[in-house]
Amino acid sequence: MSIIDNKKVFHDYFIEERFEAGMELHGWEVKSIRAGRANLKESYVIVRNGEIYLFGAHISALLSASSHVHPEAVRTRKLLLHAEEIKKLIIKVERSGYTLVPINLHYLRGRIKCEIGLAKGKKQHDKRDTERQRDGEREVQAAMKQHRR
Repeated sequence: MSIIDNKKVFHDYFIEERFEAGMELHGWEVKSIRAGRANLKESYVIVRNGEIYLFGAHISALLSASSHVHPEAVRTRKLLLHAEEIKKLIIKVERSGYTLVPINLHYLRGRIKCEIGLAKGKKQHDKRDTERQRDGEREVQAAMKQHRR
């Protein structure tokens, strides 16, 4: 069950592989995400000291947050993956020219997970081709819908 999708990712990148990662979150962040007050548009995933972090994700604090907590809307959050997956991702990112991007936030058995993608950047002509394909698919769907009536 998806909470927030990062639709811009599919416009800017080819997604080669997808990984599901847990997130290190504070209590107020969990409440805010459940309330739908999160945004992944400007965020990206970085590798630092052999660990993987979500950088630039904006999670707005709720007004009912505790008075003793000073919430940071944009902070670096650690992503939790298996050691083998982390090693594989680090090798791909450093040697092969891939990048890591957050695709969405979703629930899995009551926990909030972040789906990240191993991605290659699209060139401008690739983006135009993708747009043409989507337009063609929309036209076909519209024609099929009209035909059924």
